[in-house]
Amino acid sequence: MANREELGIIRGARAGDADCQLALGKLYLFGGAGLPRNMPTALHWLGRAAQQEREEAWRLIGSHIPFETARNCLPDVLPWYERAYDAGIKQAGLVLAQLVLQQPAANESSALRHKAQQALEAAARAGLPEAQWLLAHQADGRPLNSVAPVQRHTRPLAARRPSPPAWRADNIIPAEDYARLDQLWRQDHMLFLAQAMPLLQRLLAAAPADAEAARACDWLPGPPQVLLLARYAELLPSTDDDDGSRHQCCELAAYGGDRNAQLALGLWFARMDGEGRRQSSGIAAVNFKRAIRWLTLAGEQGLADAWFALSRIYLKPEFSQRCVAEAQSYLERAAEMGHVAAQLECGMYAWRNRRTDEHSDVRAAYWLQKAAAQGCAEAETALARVAATPKEAGWVASIVTCLTRELLESQPLLAARLELAALFGLSRAEALLLDVTAADQGHCLVVDIRASYGRSKRRLVLLRTARERQALDRIVRLFESIDSGPDGLEGNYRQRLYRLKTWLPHVGGDDLLAA
Repeated sequence: MANREELGIIRGARAGDADCQLALGKLYLFGGAGLPRNMPTALHWLGRAAQQEREEAWRLIGSHIPFETARNCLPDVLPWYERAYDAGIKQAGLVLAQLVLQQPAANESSALRHKAQQALEAAARAGLPEAQWLLAHQADGRPLNSVAPVQRHTRPLAARRPSPPAWRADNIIPAEDYARLDQLWRQDHMLFLAQAMPLLQRLLAAAPADAEAARACDWLPGPPQVLLLARYAELLPSTDDDDGSRHQCCELAAYGGDRNAQLALGLWFARMDGEGRRQSSGIAAVNFKRAIRWLTLAGEQGLADAWFALSRIYLKPEFSQRCVAEAQSYLERAAEMGHVAAQLECGMYAWRNRRTDEHSDVRAAYWLQKAAAQGCAEAETALARVAATPKEAGWVASIVTCLTRELLESQPLLAARLELAALFGLSRAEALLLDVTAADQGHCLVVDIRASYGRSKRRLVLLRTARERQALDRIVRLFESIDSGPDGLEGNYRQRLYRLKTWLPHVGGDDLLAA
């Protein structure tokens, strides 16, 4: 959840401020106090800042944004990588080469393709393993767009074992068979299983036994083979895996980069289900190290279930590296990606810690609202304890009906406070003393006037409708430009109350003044 400073940066970035766009891009690139790392979002804001001639923005893009993220934003990102390469950033040259040389020749100018080729060679000479790998494939006469992006080798080229040239999966299973199986998958899963069985037996007979063997011989399956292996492992019940073919398919698909297979394999090594409950089936002896490896790979590909499973592992008492803080960080990652159980648990954890951290209730409301929006009844029940539904402010009902355009123009701040009271059920003291800009937390309003009015209590009011959000945004913009403290433009509580009485003399002014 973004804190107050980050919310200000977000507002400035959306308003077009280049410095705020650069700052927001860096927050998403490296992770902030309340914002998770998010490469696509970081590229978006850094690109916006680079368009406004911020040099640091395109340098950060060239140094840190990988090809997998940049390729989704072609051709807009090419100028930033070209500038960064010209400035001497080798990593930018590698990504520029991948972006340009893996596209059809007609898409880019010959000068840019020549520069991209030079960049690839320079990156290879600088010792970047991926550049060496791509250059080696180019030297073999294979175009770069034929290199599977699933697996990238991190060893130097000279240290790699040569991959066996005789094994090619597309020779074992013709392409038309993959197309037929893909059609069967959409029509009938059981028919898919029956038709895929003999083809998979031929495929598995020539494939490595597991992921470790595949890594040892640099076995690289193509996307059709990975998809076939993953679908078979998903459909075949574990009770029918007498010959180990299902587990072999799962391992090879996970090695090939299928995130669902990586999740299933990680849970298998940990002998647990997605909720962290122990399972009777799985590896004979739990291997948390391998489980963490596969679950991390699945999480990095966008599976919230993988991060949630990792949080369960780090809470297990039998895990030698048990760490509550590590478990909480993985839990928050899953919650940020929309995992309902993780959102509920993050909300309840924050609510339990409200006595040690006063602002924990704000975080609790944030996560519980997210879970409740996805239909979690338990989160909705907890929300009623965190932020009770405000009662209607009866004292302001008669005043609102008397507001005229002349009165609104003469006292805009007071009129805005009365509107807040009507929207969120504020008492008279809360409406007149609330620090509006500090109270707005994005998803809720923190009503806390104890510093000026000792008899009051701190409470939260949830923002549940777009109308409430729009009205609060408009009122916050009004108060951001003035000093609304006790010694500021509006004065103290009695002065504000007196102004209300004199402004509306015919609406119970004497009763309003009584304190």
